Amino acid sequence: MNSYSPFKGKTGFKRVCNATQYSLAGFKAAFNHEAAFRQVLLLNTILIPSSFFLELTAVEHALIVAVCLLALIVELFNSAIEAVVDRISLEKHPLSKNAKDMGSAAQFVALGMIFFVWLIILLK
Repeated sequence: MNSYSPFKGKTGFKRVCNATQYSLAGFKAAFNHEAAFRQVLLLNTILIPSSFFLELTAVEHALIVAVCLLALIVELFNSAIEAVVDRISLEKHPLSKNAKDMGSAAQFVALGMIFFVWLIILLK
């Protein structure tokens, strides 16, 4: 058993099963409680299938899909940061604001990447 955390200690297949359950619970929580996650998911359900109708090289297609999925990953991290900050305190604090603003800025960059990658590839 890991002495670092009482929640650690599973190994092998049991650890993979637990990790999968935690991940699915995280997706469910994000979908149920985070409007921004649902919006990025909707964007991905439009953009990714649409990309299959474009004449793209394999690398271009992979890049387009990757930046879409990256925005989803960033939104999960952003939502996690917001949840932890809110869990610690709902009181207004400059460090809490900075953490939330930086998470939002990361998502802004990820969405900008989608825009510019699609623009560059479509205008080639």
